[in-house]
Amino acid sequence: MNQSKNWKAGVLGVLALLAVAAAPVQGDTPPININTASATELTVISGIGPAKAKAIVDHREANGPFASVDDLKSVAGIGDKLLDQVRSQVTVGEPAAAEQPKDKAEKSE
Repeated sequence: MNQSKNWKAGVLGVLALLAVAAAPVQGDTPPININTASATELTVISGIGPAKAKAIVDHREANGPFASVDDLKSVAGIGDKLLDQVRSQVTVGEPAAAEQPKDKAEKSE
């Protein structure tokens, strides 16, 4: 009987390790750009399934790029709670570099 218990404990241990290994780790992947990602790429985000991913892409195509992550709240089905959950997993990309005033640019030549 002890062998049976040891065997079961071993199997449970292996299953637990597999479950941990299969779980997505947010720190391992860079944030996903919601302005360029496909619906398939968006489903990698925890809390975003195929329907919400399609809604994000549809909204972006109809209204242009998201100016900030907070703009996700304008997508049907995304509220404060889901936004808080996904905030660290998404980005709108690098902000455009501010243009240098012409008089300063001329002085540096």
